[in-house]
Amino acid sequence: MLVKLRMAFQQAGKISEGSLPKLEANILVIGAGKVGKSALTVRFLTRRFIGEYGDIESIYTHKVMMAGQEACFSIWDSVCPQMAKLQGCLNEKQLRWADGFVIVYSISDRTSFHFARQQLQRIKQLKKRGGAEKVPVILVGNKRDLQHLRTVSSEEGRLLALSTDAGFFEISAAETYHGALVVFHELLDLVRDSRSATKKAVGIRGLVRSMSAVLGRRRTE
Repeated sequence: MLVKLRMAFQQAGKISEGSLPKLEANILVIGAGKVGKSALTVRFLTRRFIGEYGDIESIYTHKVMMAGQEACFSIWDSVCPQMAKLQGCLNEKQLRWADGFVIVYSISDRTSFHFARQQLQRIKQLKKRGGAEKVPVILVGNKRDLQHLRTVSSEEGRLLALSTDAGFFEISAAETYHGALVVFHELLDLVRDSRSATKKAVGIRGLVRSMSAVLGRRRTE
């Protein structure tokens, strides 16, 4: 029986580690006003930098190939006023929709960093309340080209990300396309890993329940 149980676990692992079909992910980009959320998003989508945007929410779709696998992004570029209340930015619809989150602040705007901390903590709390063990989140310190105006150190951003189990990058959407590319590709990897871990956990729990039922029946026979 132990041999059969071990083989069953190994087979479950092989199934979960197999090749995956097209990966689809809903990504919510949030942050205070004027931190470069739209510039970051459009930089990733088009490789171009556009510095000025109005307060307009947009949802974009984008397809890429990653490690031989087709990936389709739906990116919700949200609008949050600079001094929005905690409850005024994120809503239940956005939280249910999103598979992963990009939280952006400006390294030259300390208020935006405090706002990013609030949103990061809120996402973690609400998602865990809903049963999520790990939430795919990337914290982004934007406007690295404004070093002479910096009010938030790299270390502060890194420590905030570590304390909330989020990824972290400091970039300049204005200067390079590469930073935006790394942010969204890393988040897609986190989404994929999160789904894989969930499937493994569900598969193993189901296998354990099945084996428990079999062993229970045999004890009664």
